[in-house]
Amino acid sequence: MNAIRFAGLGILAAGALALTACGGNIASGGDAEEFPTGSITLTVGQAAGGSTDLIARAVAEGMAEELGVSVPVVNKPGANGALATQEVAAAEPDGYNLVLLNASLITITPLAVSQDEAVSLDDLTVLKGLSQDDYVLVASAESGLESLDDLETAENLSYGTTGVGTGSQLAQAALFAEAGIEGTAVPFDSGSPALTAVMGNQVQVATIQLGEAKPQIDAGTVVPLLTFSEERNEFLPDVPTATEVGYDIPVSQFRAVAGPEGLPENVQEALVTAIDAALETDAYTQLNETNLLTPHEIAGDEVVAEWTELADTYRALVEDNGISLGEG
Repeated sequence: MNAIRFAGLGILAAGALALTACGGNIASGGDAEEFPTGSITLTVGQAAGGSTDLIARAVAEGMAEELGVSVPVVNKPGANGALATQEVAAAEPDGYNLVLLNASLITITPLAVSQDEAVSLDDLTVLKGLSQDDYVLVASAESGLESLDDLETAENLSYGTTGVGTGSQLAQAALFAEAGIEGTAVPFDSGSPALTAVMGNQVQVATIQLGEAKPQIDAGTVVPLLTFSEERNEFLPDVPTATEVGYDIPVSQFRAVAGPEGLPENVQEALVTAIDAALETDAYTQLNETNLLTPHEIAGDEVVAEWTELADTYRALVEDNGISLGEG
């Protein structure tokens, strides 16, 4: 197993001191090469227009301004981001190829695929955590469901699922298993079509990322039953968490920026400093507010510790409840 090199808290201070006035290049010693000297590609393993893509573009814009080089975003969707992440992990560790990581790829997808298909943090240098995106269980307004109690006694229930190895899949499957909720699963390939099906009462419930669901909650076409965050979400203060109603199932989507394993220290310093600058921009702050994302800006080593613990928690949820995530 490859050794992991992380961008810790000390890098932030060192990076701020080491940046030069011309484009953010860093020299950590007389023999260190300047970085960057060309464009840096930020790869996204999801399609354009979704939350992950929008986050990547806001970060890339801020990084480009700080570093003085272009930071194009390239979308390579497939396998919940695995293909894009594996491509970046296999790239030269020179700092010119980065990836916007979804935590579910690391913490949940390995529970649904073979070991050969799973992506490991061992092959990456995690630079910075970015934000948290919560999941909400919603019901169609037409269904008449307004609480978990209603759901537990519902008859002829049908529910949407949103893809293999996703946080919404795990959260909903664990809740239904622990609460003894039965029904007919209707698979969709993402949250958007599942939400549309709930709006039309083609399925009665589905678990959706909050940013997608909130406009329809506000419009009254769907009803929020509960969230899967550890604490009540600030954007849905009147909606209980799964934990509050008796089921300890904290599942959220987290995101981070990473590069190949083995990035040189001076490169890590420059990249972390640029990411930090991007997170301070008005454009990025507005993105979080518009998309109902909770800032979760932590150092790379903290990301690894947190996601490793989450992976263990999720594995226990799956094993304790006899859940199979191999099917959507």
